[in-house]
Amino acid sequence: MKFIRKNWGNILFVIVLALLLIPQTRMLIQVPIQRLLSFSPSELSEEERTTVEEYRWQLEDSKGSHVQFEEAKGEVVVLNFWATWCPPCVAEMPSFQSLYDTYGSRVKFYFVTSEEPEVVAKFMDSNKYNLPIYFQKYQAPKPLQVTSLPTTFIISKEGTIVVNKTGAADWNSDRTHEIVKQLLKD
Repeated sequence: MKFIRKNWGNILFVIVLALLLIPQTRMLIQVPIQRLLSFSPSELSEEERTTVEEYRWQLEDSKGSHVQFEEAKGEVVVLNFWATWCPPCVAEMPSFQSLYDTYGSRVKFYFVTSEEPEVVAKFMDSNKYNLPIYFQKYQAPKPLQVTSLPTTFIISKEGTIVVNKTGAADWNSDRTHEIVKQLLKD
């Protein structure tokens, strides 16, 4: 008993580490931690911004229909690359749902994944999300190509990338709402 009292911190650390190594418990631990550590995304400075010149990109919606990203040209766009197996992606989904509930009729939202539609549908249904999901069959245009998940872009009507965030964020923050409102005014 003396050993346990003396080393309880180390024992707890080993238990948490073991739970993180087990796939069934990893997501249960990482998602709440990611949510706790998620902050509002930052707007890019004028010098850091790039413009999406090419909008030719075919996606597939959840019904299997082809969708052209060109439909987003001239619109404010929130583009998120994600996966159901990615803890930071899962962690930020509730805040995206809230943002979508607020701006879904005025902003084009694209939640893009390369996963199987059945896996995504099950995830969306079990979490009661109604976000517009698209499946990537071809690589995105140059400035929108990503190597990490999640990655999210907020794009102005002129095609300027205003936010480029890799990792989990709080997308329902006051700062994000300010950015979107300003882009809708322009």
